[in-house]
Amino acid sequence: MFEKIAYAAPAQVQDPSPILSFLPLLLVMVIFYFLLIRPQQKRQQETQTMIEALKKGDRVVTTGGLIGTVMTIQNDYLVLKVGDNEATKVEVLKSAVTALRT
Repeated sequence: MFEKIAYAAPAQVQDPSPILSFLPLLLVMVIFYFLLIRPQQKRQQETQTMIEALKKGDRVVTTGGLIGTVMTIQNDYLVLKVGDNEATKVEVLKSAVTALRT
């Protein structure tokens, strides 16, 4: 009796569907897109829109931590007045501007 059980052919196991095996990977990719990639793209677009809308007299903050008032706007850089002295001016790339200061 035990011999019949020991020598019996194992039941055929059906392989899982390839779609089901990739489902966890696809789910992780979707989660990464909505939690990391999409918000970063949205923030980058908002920053780009803010930089394009800069005008003379706006107070801005740079990546280096400088706070200044926009004096002139060129193609790829700004001239900022830093401090109370009118002669203290700094040229800063537009890409270095991170936020408007109110």
